[in-house]
Amino acid sequence: MIYLDNAATTRPCAEAVEAIQQALTGCWGNPSAGYGPGRAAKALLEESRSRILQALGPGSTGGTLLFTSGGTEADNQALKCGAYLARHRGKHIISSQAEHDAVLRSLSQLGSQGWEVTLLSPDASGAIPPERVQAALREDTALVSLMLVNNETGAVTDIPGVRRLLRAAGSKALLHTDAVQAFLKLPFSPRSLGADMISLSSHKIGGPKGAGALWFSKELRLPAFLHGGGQEGGLRSGTEAIPAIAGFGAAAAAGLARWKASDVPGHYRQLKSLLRELLPEARILSDDSCADHIVSLSFPGARAEVLSNHLDSQGICVSRGSACAKGRRSHVLEAMGLPAAVIDGALRVSFSPETTEEEIREFCRLAREGKQRYFP
Repeated sequence: MIYLDNAATTRPCAEAVEAIQQALTGCWGNPSAGYGPGRAAKALLEESRSRILQALGPGSTGGTLLFTSGGTEADNQALKCGAYLARHRGKHIISSQAEHDAVLRSLSQLGSQGWEVTLLSPDASGAIPPERVQAALREDTALVSLMLVNNETGAVTDIPGVRRLLRAAGSKALLHTDAVQAFLKLPFSPRSLGADMISLSSHKIGGPKGAGALWFSKELRLPAFLHGGGQEGGLRSGTEAIPAIAGFGAAAAAGLARWKASDVPGHYRQLKSLLRELLPEARILSDDSCADHIVSLSFPGARAEVLSNHLDSQGICVSRGSACAKGRRSHVLEAMGLPAAVIDGALRVSFSPETTEEEIREFCRLAREGKQRYFP
């Protein structure tokens, strides 16, 4: 099998698997309990939190890392709790048409509760230029939420630039970014971004599913999202999923070590360049400004479902877009204004640090074979 859908999920790394097994068998106590097994579980919880903060980089200790069930919950909590916290500043939110459904559907719910939501259109790459945020900014704007790396095209939105324009305008709006597709894929930190809230996910970096996190500035006093026993500082009640969290922490530590030992972005850049070279007949929708680990490409006039099924039959795993789209036409590519023929022929290829040039060559050979066989 050649797996090229790492933007959907990643293969759990060996360090994460070992950490999960150890947590299940040797550290199974309830972290809220005061006796030995409980204290050991609590220590593992905080060790994992520390490892993720370290991987997040400069400025991370100036905030709180709140564990969630994944990036979707982190986005929901950032938007709903952030909007509630900022409600006295106004009832206007700025986001984009190219966001993940976790953001768009949360915004739809907030809209039904009286919030006015402005969804900006992306540029040709899928990114949101800061000047479009500036044009939409109002005195009553309370929250801005924009994805750092788009999950379908890899487009990178200039979040530091958005923060600078908010400061220049004297806006008190909170700034949230979904960094699920950026964490340990390209360099950033809370300090470099200037965001008030950052969403993360475990299974996008070699950790298990079922764990994610919301980082937020210590200056924020977010309200509780889940009520109950008061875990996670009272913000998200419920017994913490220690095995998943331990796996998340181990994956973050392993990813940070890999980042320091090798040129991860350079590896992705080489793979993207090779793919472009070997498939000149494909239209590459992810331009040079996009993050290199996600490549959206299209065979206009072809049907992506047919091509992806052909590739699957040959042991190649790619997707037609976001794993959450479930067969629907990509709202991101539609928002970019692409023709229907281009959208319907689009595939997403996404790399991991383990992806090899040989795998890219085989993908290109079989993609071309499928195109010639079914859409000559």
